[in-house]
Amino acid sequence: MVEEAQAAGSVKEIYDEIKDTLGVDFVPNMYKVMAPNPAYLEATWNKLKAVMIESENLDRLTKEIVAVAVSAVNSCDY
Repeated sequence: MVEEAQAAGSVKEIYDEIKDTLGVDFVPNMYKVMAPNPAYLEATWNKLKAVMIESENLDRLTKEIVAVAVSAVNSCDY
């Protein structure tokens, strides 16, 4: 994992965008484990933004409720 204190360059930029976009003061671990491969981190973050933030087919709250429900059905602890 690349911790926030060790993030540099594009990883730091993506971390800052994640925190700003999600309105949180930390980077979730799922992004930290992708960060050793910055291209993968960027692609995954861009996909999430496209689906959860930028797409207007459903409001963000509804999308997040669906994501939580799917996680619960799949017994996901994260």
